[in-house]
Amino acid sequence: MPNLLDGVRVVESAVLLNGDTVGMLLGDLGADVIKVESPPAGDYLRYFLGQIVPGVSVPHAQVNRNKRSVLLDLTEDADRDTFWRLIDTADIFVDGNRPGVCDKLGVGPDAMRARKPSLVYVQHTGFGATGPYASIPTHGMLMNALVGAHAVQRGEDGLLERGSFEDDGANLGGEATSVGGLHAALQAVAALLRARETGVGAYIDVAGSDATAMTAWLPIVLQRNAERITDRSGMAARSDGEMTGSRYQFYETADNRVVLFGCIEQRFWDKWAAAAGRDDLIGRQADTSNDSVDWGDEAERRLVAEVIATKTLDEWLRLAAEYGFALGAAHQSVDEVAADPHIAGRNVFVEGQHPVAGPISYVGSAAIVDGEPFTVRRHAPAPGEHTDEILAELDIAR
Repeated sequence: MPNLLDGVRVVESAVLLNGDTVGMLLGDLGADVIKVESPPAGDYLRYFLGQIVPGVSVPHAQVNRNKRSVLLDLTEDADRDTFWRLIDTADIFVDGNRPGVCDKLGVGPDAMRARKPSLVYVQHTGFGATGPYASIPTHGMLMNALVGAHAVQRGEDGLLERGSFEDDGANLGGEATSVGGLHAALQAVAALLRARETGVGAYIDVAGSDATAMTAWLPIVLQRNAERITDRSGMAARSDGEMTGSRYQFYETADNRVVLFGCIEQRFWDKWAAAAGRDDLIGRQADTSNDSVDWGDEAERRLVAEVIATKTLDEWLRLAAEYGFALGAAHQSVDEVAADPHIAGRNVFVEGQHPVAGPISYVGSAAIVDGEPFTVRRHAPAPGEHTDEILAELDIAR
């Protein structure tokens, strides 16, 4: 994969997913990411969520790839001096700790930018570094829950449990640590561009909860502005939160797979009808008798189901590409996704090799740059695996 951030050095101080994800994204783009870890064990994500071998968990292998590790105890003067030497060489600092942790160690954003004004300091926390909840420790679901991304219901045992929403909202924003990492990396690279031009860095405060809301902006702004909308044509009719029309709907194929049919535009509907050999359906109009578009009634939904059931998933995907109508696979398992030739062709899932844990399956990059496939340059490091190497680069003897 092209090293778009070749020559950029990132110093990361993080445990668990928030900061680790930011560093992964920057490292995937070619930055030299140096993970500063506290001795002896460093980032305890190594021991969470299922280990392949002791000290190598699947999440750690994913989000700490393309990084080097150095062990430094910032409560010790000598190691703090080494840390400052490292910061002198850095372009971006990633802080994935709780707000105030780096300040207590004397290496917070004010201290760092006083020493190096061009430094981009990006902090990715659960609820952000400001506001009344800033000091609350978080895990991923807490960030999503704050912005209304988790519905709850009372179970048969009388206790609360996960439920489903009647309307789309922040639940469409994705997993908070991942989307927060994306926003943090974007902001950091933008700030770096400015720093390269002006010599002025930035302090960037990213909250995973905020990022979830931002990523789900479409359903949120529709709900927030619902009473201001005067013309609801073009908005899908719903029942219990689910779209009821036939033209934006899931259907089963002849080989018991699932497709999502999205022919809400008349031109797509007509192309689908032609591809299906159903000229009698060309020109058929959607039901628009209600305030919002049904995109087809129940009778039409059954008709479409009958037509979709006449061909296999592969046949429908070939026709959709050939005729140009909106239909896609709706895979029902990760194994189905991995076997999809389109996903395989875009190198979404990447196989790698860890020197201790053996074969590792990764999720790669969402982008293909200059036609080059994504690759993992470095396995996730052991605690301090590169300490001697990095100290030598800083001309520090041990």
